[in-house]
Amino acid sequence: QVQLVESGGGLVQPGGSLRLSCAASGSIFSINAMGWYQQAPGKERELVAQITNDGSTNYADSVKGRFTISRDNGKNSVLLQMNRLKAEDTTVNCSHARGRDIDYNPVIGWGQGTKVTVST
Repeated sequence: QVQLVESGGGLVQPGGSLRLSCAASGSIFSINAMGWYQQAPGKERELVAQITNDGSTNYADSVKGRFTISRDNGKNSVLLQMNRLKAEDTTVNCSHARGRDIDYNPVIGWGQGTKVTVST
């Protein structure tokens, strides 16, 4: 099993900042990519930001220039710094990790999600 422990999120005013973090543990031994996805009821998960083990990043167009994703491969963790938050950023953000276990079998994991609410 892959466990993703998420922290951060909360209620902020428009223009404010939040920092989300996720740490992977369990059966995952090496991580190829970690990221954050928006999770809305009845909809597919939508990529917010992702970073691979070589440092390459991918962002949704709506967050480019405002969000920054970083990682600490040694700690199997990922950080999402969210600045200049907008009301439309209000959502549940689920972390994701992709890698391999100690037997080199591919594994994936999803976090339960942390809620970000941007409101006056």
